[in-house]
Amino acid sequence: MTENAQQQPPEPENELPTQYAPADVEGPLYERWVERGYFAADAKSDKPAYTIVIPPPNVTGSLHLGHAFQHTLMDALTRRKRMQGYESLWLPGMDHAGIATQNKVEQQLAEEGKSRQDLGREAFVERVWQWKEEYGGKILGQMRRLGDGVDWDRERFTMDEGLSKAVLTIFKKLYEDELIYRAERIINWCPRCLTAISDIEVEYQEDDGELVSITYGEGDETLVVATTRAETMLGDTAVAVHPDDERYKHLVGKRIKLPLTDRSIPVVADTHVDPAFGTGAVKVTPAHDPNDFAIGRRHGLESITVMDERAVITVHGPFQGLDRFEARSAIVAALRSQGRIVAEKRPYVHSVGHCSRCRTTVEPRLSMQWWVKVGPLAKAAGDAVRDGRVKIHPEDMSKRYFDWVDNMHDWCISRQLWWGHRIPVWYGPDGEVVCVGPDEEPPTGEGWHQDTDVLDTWFSSGLWPFSTLGWPEQTEDLRKFYPTDVLLTGHDIIFFWVARMMMFGLYAMDGEAPFKTIALTGLVRDERGKKMSKSFGNVVDPLDWMDKYGSDAVRFTLARGANPGTDVPIGEDWVQASRNFANKIWNATRFALMNGATVEGPLPAPEELSATDRWILSRLNKTVAEVDAFYDDFQFAKLSDALYHFAWDEVFDWYVELSKTTFQAGGAAAEASKRVLGEVLDVTLKLLHPVVPFVTDTLWTTLTGGESVVVADWPADSGFRDAGAEREIETLQSVITEVRRFRADQGLQPGQRVPARLTLDGTALAPHEAAIRQLLRLQPEGDSFTATATLPIAGAEVALDLSGTIDVAAERKRLAKDLAAAEKEKAQATAKLGNEAFLGKAPENVVDKIRTRLAKAEEDITRLRAQLDRLPPQ
Repeated sequence: MTENAQQQPPEPENELPTQYAPADVEGPLYERWVERGYFAADAKSDKPAYTIVIPPPNVTGSLHLGHAFQHTLMDALTRRKRMQGYESLWLPGMDHAGIATQNKVEQQLAEEGKSRQDLGREAFVERVWQWKEEYGGKILGQMRRLGDGVDWDRERFTMDEGLSKAVLTIFKKLYEDELIYRAERIINWCPRCLTAISDIEVEYQEDDGELVSITYGEGDETLVVATTRAETMLGDTAVAVHPDDERYKHLVGKRIKLPLTDRSIPVVADTHVDPAFGTGAVKVTPAHDPNDFAIGRRHGLESITVMDERAVITVHGPFQGLDRFEARSAIVAALRSQGRIVAEKRPYVHSVGHCSRCRTTVEPRLSMQWWVKVGPLAKAAGDAVRDGRVKIHPEDMSKRYFDWVDNMHDWCISRQLWWGHRIPVWYGPDGEVVCVGPDEEPPTGEGWHQDTDVLDTWFSSGLWPFSTLGWPEQTEDLRKFYPTDVLLTGHDIIFFWVARMMMFGLYAMDGEAPFKTIALTGLVRDERGKKMSKSFGNVVDPLDWMDKYGSDAVRFTLARGANPGTDVPIGEDWVQASRNFANKIWNATRFALMNGATVEGPLPAPEELSATDRWILSRLNKTVAEVDAFYDDFQFAKLSDALYHFAWDEVFDWYVELSKTTFQAGGAAAEASKRVLGEVLDVTLKLLHPVVPFVTDTLWTTLTGGESVVVADWPADSGFRDAGAEREIETLQSVITEVRRFRADQGLQPGQRVPARLTLDGTALAPHEAAIRQLLRLQPEGDSFTATATLPIAGAEVALDLSGTIDVAAERKRLAKDLAAAEKEKAQATAKLGNEAFLGKAPENVVDKIRTRLAKAEEDITRLRAQLDRLPPQ
């Protein structure tokens, strides 16, 4: 019988398959979890509550790596808390995504040769609801693939009946408190989406444009202005200069000729102008620039709109009807023909705002819109963090939060769309304005009509932490699960979402913040740290990786890269390594089951256990304490790394291997080790479960016979520590590692057996001779044993007989040749580094490379000399 056969007893009938197949396990197992109600939270429970609401993905969206990343972390938090005995609620849902969803349906209509105007508002909105039911929510099914442990019974949608009531309630409350108002201001306008968008929905990028310098005025009363948007000059109503600029003092208060028009415009003095920038004179177009609008207000200037909602010129005959970019070229050409262009710079690279949804260049536009007066709301949001009611993690991200809430401008909340929460304001025939609450009847009669705009999507999602729990009704859910415990989200939406939820939560819930902790993550990037973008060709569909390697592998890879607030690089090689880890867990548990590992009965007393058993239990409890501390600090990368190294290095590579000799020997020691191995795997699988739920539940239920690790108790640190056993096993590891290194240096194959004499008497290694021999493939010494190499390690001695395993003369010759090469490399590097002329001319990176070569040569010399010294004499 072979040695391998001796080590592997026959498989029990209930044994695990030889290989783990995620595709066969994950789908059915997830549905079983849901059917059993493991993720359903009970508002009537006496257990303490733990609540996370999911950042609602767009109804148009699909799972991307950013979702997979954050969902993995939220799922880990809620799974652990559920195991710790909390009534754990992770509430799912979707955002109606006003612009994105309307665009989808308009594209669908365009393919049919229709527009939303052809359908009319009511029919169009009905069509969007149909689209939502048929195509929306794809991401929800993908969340199941990932293993999201959400309470599906509480799934919400930002336009469902309950959330719509919450929107109407808070709008009316803000309106009556004079925190919502209507005013004409400059807004960001998207000529493609045909709606206002907020500052934070504008993405800036460097574009190639043109900078033209134009002469305004006639004769002695002229000045030069520079602009990248020549088409807006048709709406200029002034030229501004700094009050202290001596060059233009004679012109301040006078009117000068505006080129290409029949108008004259004043020269005004305003401190906003930087006299050192350009010519020190700027054109003022109040209807098409936010800074110009402010200047216009200060000086009582007229605001002239020169473009319609599609950015087509509406004034001045020759250019009327032209698109803004066509008009720009035509106006510059006309000015050039009049000799008014004094300089042109092309291309002129400058920062240009684009709609984050459709990438169209945004146009500042004067428009009547609805606004939230954010001053008192933003102050409350800042105070809640400053006084400690809400913690931001990592703490250094607080500065970004304060930079935003302390400098927030009033928020434009109206959008010129049809899909969304319609503004609940009615206008009467005689100028009446009535705001209608959720349980009130709107005014009727001739001349009454509702505002045509809808609310910004972020208005309804800003209510998410409490509207999803039933507010404005005082529901059991609201009492039990508000405030939520953690908001886990990317640092990139502090401005979009976090600040708005803080403002609305504190306002609606009588000063009680919507969450206790804001845990901010970084963004997922490719393996080189580059932003993922379709244009870069580096976007990864996480479903592809899940199909190939399993969901656990994707989750573990993402969690292992999750340092608070720091971006996460990820590559396929890392996912493959995580798949290998899942396989390692599977194989180790399978070995344990085949060798009788058990969770039955209490653990033996410490004095009944071997040093190996006491060592692993001591390390296990330290790992429990370490993982708990990392969870409480949102250190997902560190807790994942700690579990990886404990499970792979200590349990699978050392404890399982050391236990093999014990199992083979049988007796009381073997029975004790079987119970310890069962305990270690039980706890390790529980610790791993929140991050890698599928493989751990499959293995845990097989190992323990329990219902599911999902509802098992979270491990507690028993306090057991054994420093002596830890030192003993560390010594054992050092001996095995050192001899393995020596064997590799001598060119021995890992499985090749070598005769050896072990001198262990009087050392802590004496009880471990059988394990040392088995792990190092060391045969007992025979009658012809000759110690050709002796290794003194940790007070013990390992003598090896290599006479029949290697050609000593050939090995000595090989090592001597390598040593000579290393010494030559050292001499060359030393000479170069000692040459002052070379050091004075060589680039620093070249010098660094030579220093590295020298260090490597010295290391090789030390290693090779040691190997030569250990060889037996010829």
